[in-house]
Amino acid sequence: MTKFSRRIGTALIAGAAGLAALVPLQSVAQPAADAQQQAKPTVVLVHGAFADSSSWDGVVRGLQARHYPVIAAANPLRGPKFDAAAVASLVDSIKGPVVLVGHSYGGSVISAAASGKANVKALVFVAAFAPDAGETALGLTGKFPGSTLGPTLAPPVPFADGGKDLYIQQDKFPAQFAADVPVGKARLMAVGQRPIAEAALNEPSEAPAWKSVPSWSVYGSADKNIPPAAMAFMAERAKSVKTVVVKGASHVVMTSHPDAVTKVIAEAASAR
Repeated sequence: MTKFSRRIGTALIAGAAGLAALVPLQSVAQPAADAQQQAKPTVVLVHGAFADSSSWDGVVRGLQARHYPVIAAANPLRGPKFDAAAVASLVDSIKGPVVLVGHSYGGSVISAAASGKANVKALVFVAAFAPDAGETALGLTGKFPGSTLGPTLAPPVPFADGGKDLYIQQDKFPAQFAADVPVGKARLMAVGQRPIAEAALNEPSEAPAWKSVPSWSVYGSADKNIPPAAMAFMAERAKSVKTVVVKGASHVVMTSHPDAVTKVIAEAASAR
C-alpha cells in the first residue's frame, strides 16, 4: 500500500469515528428536548359570555413563546353543568397535567370541569366567577355594587323551547366590555360575540374544584361586568395563591393586557 493510500484510509477511518461520535449526541439531545416539552402542562383556555376563543390570542402567543401546549376551548355557554361536561371531556383527552383557565362565566365552568380530574394541577380565574355550591353568576354579580351590564343587554333572542339568548348591544359593547381595547378591535369583538343562554346565568353551581385545586386570580380594577369587589371576595375565599389586579383594565383583561395574564398563568403552570 502506498503512503497516499494509507493516508486516505486513515482519514476515512477517522471520519467514520467522528460521525459515530456525533450520532449518539444528536439522538440524546432530541429526546431531551421532547421530554422538556412534554413536562410542561397543557393550558386549556375557556372563554366566557359575549366573547370567543379569539379573545385569548395575545395570551396564546405568550404561552407558546414559553413553549406551553395550549388549547383555546369552545365554550357552549348553555349552562355550567352542560359546559363543564364539554370541557371535562376535553381534559380527559389530554395526556399529562392540565392548567384550566377561565374568563368571566368560564370561571364557573372550569371550577366544575376540574372536579375529580387528577390531572388538573391548577385553576386560573381571569376576571372570572369562582362560585361556591348553589351560587349563580347573576347572584354573584349583584352581591356587590358596580356592574353596569344589565342596561347594555340587547332584547333577548327567544327559542322555541322557551329559552333565551343574551347579547350585549353592539354600540354599547366597547365601553361596557372592552373599554381599554382599541375601539376598532372592540367593534369587531362586538360583532363576533358569542351569546349566553339566560338560564346559564341563573343555574346554581355544583361543588367547586377550587376547594381542592390550587387557584390563581387576575382581574382589572375597571371591570364593568363583574364588580372588582366581587372578584376580590371570590379570590380570597378560594385562598388564591396569587391575586393580581391590573389597574385600569376592563373585563377583557386577557385581551388588553395579555402579558400580565400570561405571567399569572405561567406561574400557576410552573408551581410545584
